[in-house]
Amino acid sequence: MKRASFLIATLAVFFASARLAAQKVETVDGVRVVHNAGPGAWGKTPQVTLESVRVLGDVDTADENLAFYMPSTIVVDGAGNLYVLDTGNHRVQKFSPDGKYLATFGRQGQGPGEFYYPSWLAVDANGFLYVSDPNNQRIQVLTPDGKDHKTIKSLEQGAGPVFLGKPGELVTGAPRMRFIMNPGEKKPATLPKIVKVLDGEGKLLREFGEPRDFDDELLNNGGNEVVLAVDGAGQSYLVFPVQNRIDKYAADGRLLWRADRELPYSMEIKEKGKIERQGGGVSIRMPQMNRCVSGVAVDGKGRIWVVTMTRQLKKEEQVGTSVSMTMSSGGGRTIGYKVEGDTELRKTDAYKLEVFDAEGVLLGSIPLDFFVDGIFIFGDRLFLMDKYRGTQFRECKIKG
Repeated sequence: MKRASFLIATLAVFFASARLAAQKVETVDGVRVVHNAGPGAWGKTPQVTLESVRVLGDVDTADENLAFYMPSTIVVDGAGNLYVLDTGNHRVQKFSPDGKYLATFGRQGQGPGEFYYPSWLAVDANGFLYVSDPNNQRIQVLTPDGKDHKTIKSLEQGAGPVFLGKPGELVTGAPRMRFIMNPGEKKPATLPKIVKVLDGEGKLLREFGEPRDFDDELLNNGGNEVVLAVDGAGQSYLVFPVQNRIDKYAADGRLLWRADRELPYSMEIKEKGKIERQGGGVSIRMPQMNRCVSGVAVDGKGRIWVVTMTRQLKKEEQVGTSVSMTMSSGGGRTIGYKVEGDTELRKTDAYKLEVFDAEGVLLGSIPLDFFVDGIFIFGDRLFLMDKYRGTQFRECKIKG
């Protein structure tokens, strides 16, 4: 019996040592930093599996209720109902837990309950919907039956993604891009924090999230793009698509740890980009940088799921949007988005799911064979979003 106990203890120490050998942990400015290497603590065999449940949405469907255009977010309420933010169609689509269409909320416009290419969606414990509407510079709150409830305005950094944090608090990220369009506008002395926490009326409570200073306006915007997730305790997870960097923050804004991992490509800047201003016009050529991430979510066990690039997309695989904007003499704006690229392509080996534990240690990865532009987790339900090609959400059940 003693020998068996000794053997079990030895094996436990061995596996713990093997796990530590695959990473380097250091303390930098009082913060734990984890440098992950190798396939992760699971080795070559993932300890979780994904069981396919259904696909919601289809670019080729004849059912207009399932014909999404550039969908951005999916959320699940307390009753299990699904809500899809159908950005390109300026609406929220509600479905039953089994995927049956129930209702449409919103339409294109600038009035109460109307949207103009909304970008994010959250639902609270009472079923109220929070719609980030950046082109109208506001967050709209809808009642559970889709009626206008209130509008949160005066957002200093604009309306970015919005999450429910601690009770009575909203956690918001910055809009994807912000440029100083007027050359006479004063540049800030320091880069703004990435995350802001607001009360229910939009008042700033605190801010956190350290951007990297690239010493260039375009690079500071593109290089500090972040994908954000918030867990049930109000803790925030920041993953940087063009930096090999994952940050976890406590609900009060303290940086708890930072992690990175081995990537089979570099993250250096290929081209800085350029802003040209002439008269009242502005021409922007964006920086060229490799991307490593397209989504992040947290499950009920505190594991962090990151959609990671196994390689860079080939030219024929790349799909994106072009944006046009016209200004009227009265100051009104008309904005249009157009998807560009081969949207018929569905299969690729360029993505995988990396799973980290609550302390930033890489557990392992799960290969994927399709394009993924976002990930969302509610309970044991995991959704993978194809924003541009299939315009759909693949629902899976997490087992393990």
